[in-house]
Amino acid sequence: MRRLDPTDPPAIGGYPLLARLGAGGMGQVFVSRTASGRPLALKTVRTELGLDPGFEQRFAREITNSDQVRSPWTVSVVDYSPAGHRPQWLATEYVAAPSLADWVESDGPLPESAVRALAAELAEGLRAVHRAGLAHRDVKPSNVLLARRHPLLIDFGIARAADDTRHTRTGGVIGSPGYMAPEQVTGGISAEPGDIFSLGAVLVYAVTGNGPFLRPGEEPSAAQLLYRIAHEEPVLDGVPQTLAPLLTACLEKSPQARPTADELLERLAAGPGIWTSALPPGLEADITARETELSALLEPSAPLSPEPQLPPPPHQAPQTGFGPPIAYGPPPALPSGTTLGPPPVAPTGPARRSARAWTAAVAGGAVVTAAVVTALAWPDGTDDGAGGNGRTTPTASLSPSPTAAQNALPASWVGTWKGTGPGSPSGDGIVNARTNRVAVTVTLHAADRGGIVGRQVSHVTEDGTGRDLGCTETLSLRETHGTSMVFEAVTSAPTDPSAGVICQRGNLYTLTKTGAETLTLGNEGSQTTGSPSRLIRSP
Repeated sequence: MRRLDPTDPPAIGGYPLLARLGAGGMGQVFVSRTASGRPLALKTVRTELGLDPGFEQRFAREITNSDQVRSPWTVSVVDYSPAGHRPQWLATEYVAAPSLADWVESDGPLPESAVRALAAELAEGLRAVHRAGLAHRDVKPSNVLLARRHPLLIDFGIARAADDTRHTRTGGVIGSPGYMAPEQVTGGISAEPGDIFSLGAVLVYAVTGNGPFLRPGEEPSAAQLLYRIAHEEPVLDGVPQTLAPLLTACLEKSPQARPTADELLERLAAGPGIWTSALPPGLEADITARETELSALLEPSAPLSPEPQLPPPPHQAPQTGFGPPIAYGPPPALPSGTTLGPPPVAPTGPARRSARAWTAAVAGGAVVTAAVVTALAWPDGTDDGAGGNGRTTPTASLSPSPTAAQNALPASWVGTWKGTGPGSPSGDGIVNARTNRVAVTVTLHAADRGGIVGRQVSHVTEDGTGRDLGCTETLSLRETHGTSMVFEAVTSAPTDPSAGVICQRGNLYTLTKTGAETLTLGNEGSQTTGSPSRLIRSP
């Protein structure tokens, strides 16, 4: 991170700019934050890209598509620019971790054990992307973050939106020379097999310090690199013999000859938690230093705590970020008080209008699906569960209007508020829980800022078993922003103690008064289908 330039605006889209992260082919990247303290990576889109008459529509469409990918290996879209706004921008979760490119440049190639773990984790990430019907199209070392719990794939929404622009305006191709698939080079076609080719190239870089079409010390032109990709065999000098067959398969010229992400995972036969046990030496200290720097940057409003260093239990891969845990089979019951990632933080700035649910619980014992807990959503003018998959389409947000902060809960908020959503019986049991009802009750009483203000009770009915996977939380009033209030869960316990659910405290929730009898709940992080979009005052 480095200081802002004097020419940088103080804010974009209502989000304050705190520092520069860098610049890429798509635009400038800044560190930003929400009003409640959640760090963001805010990327602006270069002006020339926005000049294409169809780019704005593609940009919105591709960001919406990207928002469908919810996994521990991807970052969540938080917000993006409204129609007609210039410069166009995209805000995602910010993770304080080095990219693979940065790490190899400063510390050298990764050990073989770390590369094998990286291969398994990124294959999991690509499987999640591909299951959503998408392709990343720009897998490269700078788009892989070496985070503590899982490596993360970042930055694919804008790249896809720019695809047509690059072809029609410059005659170029989408992707990064050196990590593109042959079919991208020759025909501009980019699909799931292209991601596997790029993954193979990234893994060669991770273990040798050079891409498979580069020789040490040389700097070929983009045209030379593209020719080599299309017509020459990859250079695997320095690749360990145990990895060479796998990487050779990924780098096959024919898309049909490459393994799928599922097949890669079968060949790797990696168990859960492999990355946390194979972190490269020094990476933990690097991440901690970055988290400390970020905390100082976010002060005094909302300093961050380092991500909990909790190894995942057998058969359970907890979500990194703010989404539901991923259940691969029957996990053992976790120790009391165990949490599965940092708490989600709700927005108090620009509105994110999509039906969402936060997970604060994991069921242990019998076969488990991801458990949605508290249903939180921004107003969008649509019915609960709208759309083919029960999710509303995220729309671009508007900048907030300044309001005078209050020091207590307004009297008009006192009372009981309830909402019910249809749940998600068609959930895959991996990313989305199989549930058939999500009910939320929030009870509020008079309190000053910092005091206990009430509680929320969620009842999340698991489809098939009827178990209640919800949590009950005591709420304190953390922040006041005119018609919006931020609440913190200072205690959290299973709504049904017999359900084998573990709940975490510390979640931050935002409620917005949208009518005399209506509260709307907001969420920036992962969303689960079938959540209520609003709460109505109960007699």
